[in-house]
Amino acid sequence: MQIKEFSQTENKDYWIGKIAQADWSAGKYLAQILRDGSFYELCGSKAKVFLLTEENELLSFCSYAEIDDVPDTSLKPWIGFAYTFPAFRGKRLIAKLLDHACSCAKEEGCDAVYVSTDQKGLYENFGFEFLQEAQDRRGDMSLVYKRLLE
Repeated sequence: MQIKEFSQTENKDYWIGKIAQADWSAGKYLAQILRDGSFYELCGSKAKVFLLTEENELLSFCSYAEIDDVPDTSLKPWIGFAYTFPAFRGKRLIAKLLDHACSCAKEEGCDAVYVSTDQKGLYENFGFEFLQEAQDRRGDMSLVYKRLLE
């Protein structure tokens, strides 16, 4: 297994196509904003998409960004679009990407990372603690989790 940073891959259209195969609307949205070039405008100029791959197979992906769907700019960086394809679930693969994003945040001098989600009980398994509820850009309530970096 290998973690690749999307912007550094050679065949971006191939990986966008793989992301678009997600059975989750947010994954399809990520593929769309990568394809149309608006990802960095929406998520920040330093935003990244991490791909967990095995050869040419995409197992899991997530974003690491300054901006998320919760418009509180005092919280950053954010991990978003965290997804593992059904065939690879149950192996804690997303933990590899979450840990990688946390390492990036630590290298940048951050003391925490944040996740906005509607999933209760998921991110707690990966060292995140509930921080607050917040309204997202669509007007829906979202759960915000925080993971302190050691």
